[in-house]
Amino acid sequence: MAKNNYVPLFETKKVQGRIFFRCIAASIFLGVCFIVMYRVMFFPVGGKAERWTWIGQFLSELWFCLYWFFTAVSRWNSVYRLPYIDRLSQRFGKELPGIDIFVCTADPLMEPPSMVLNTVLSVMAYDYPPEKLSIYLSDDGGSDLTFYAMLEAANFSKTWLPFCKKLKVEPTSPEAYFRTASEPMNAEWLSVKVNLILISCTHIV
Repeated sequence: MAKNNYVPLFETKKVQGRIFFRCIAASIFLGVCFIVMYRVMFFPVGGKAERWTWIGQFLSELWFCLYWFFTAVSRWNSVYRLPYIDRLSQRFGKELPGIDIFVCTADPLMEPPSMVLNTVLSVMAYDYPPEKLSIYLSDDGGSDLTFYAMLEAANFSKTWLPFCKKLKVEPTSPEAYFRTASEPMNAEWLSVKVNLILISCTHIV
């Protein structure tokens, strides 16, 4: 891809408050130095028990100081990255790899079919080329209830997936979306919600 068409996949930003963190880290480091200096200067010259006690304390303090040092160094120049998921297809196009996603379930009582249904539909609605996305349901319990729930999910997906692409729905789980979304005066929106309610009521019964 040409340089002028290069699209970054993420943006790197510096974490706020780094100067404050560095000041605190520097003051702690200064205190650690004083502690080490104190331990070395006041080495016990008494009995054997006092020496082993001093050695034990000193080694413990060195260990915690070393742990703190590596933790502080890893956070010294903290950044966070904001991904641009929508640019993935723009940059790689047809070069995106195929993905296999496995959804596992075992007990329809512990994992209700409605929850499994919402999980599968959420994964199916991923913003990814559909011809390169394969979803598998592994039902260790072999439940008939889960099986028929997936048949209903397959039928409902014909309505849900175009609805997600058209309105750029987030989150893509039907239950989560309709629980948080405000109700617009839209016949298609209401139709999709009614279909979902009917499917959920069918499996509850």
